[in-house]
Amino acid sequence: MSDATPSPASPDFNDMTRDIAEVPAVEVIVTVAVNLMSAAAVKLGLTEDGDKYKDLDEARKLVHALAGLLDAGTTEISSFHAAPLRDGLKSLQLAFREASIVPDEPGQGPGEKYTGPVYG
Repeated sequence: MSDATPSPASPDFNDMTRDIAEVPAVEVIVTVAVNLMSAAAVKLGLTEDGDKYKDLDEARKLVHALAGLLDAGTTEISSFHAAPLRDGLKSLQLAFREASIVPDEPGQGPGEKYTGPVYG
């Protein structure tokens, strides 16, 4: 016997689809960028817990993905939104460079494929 009503624990995908349909693309892009920035900061050990969650391999992936998103999306989200995100990206790239025991060559750090070399 199947019940067509979703249980309280299961998501209602129709509601979720309607909700996401109402969100402007700029807001989705910025939200994803902020989530990538936050995750990268945690993996770089920049939170209160510091080294507890530090993982430079994971941080590299997150920073690189953030740089790619910003490279592709900057023209779509306006400089009002893009400028602070680019500043945050550069800060994460510099933090990565500082945290690395063996520094990357200029232009080879995470996301530098998209941003160009980052110097401290």
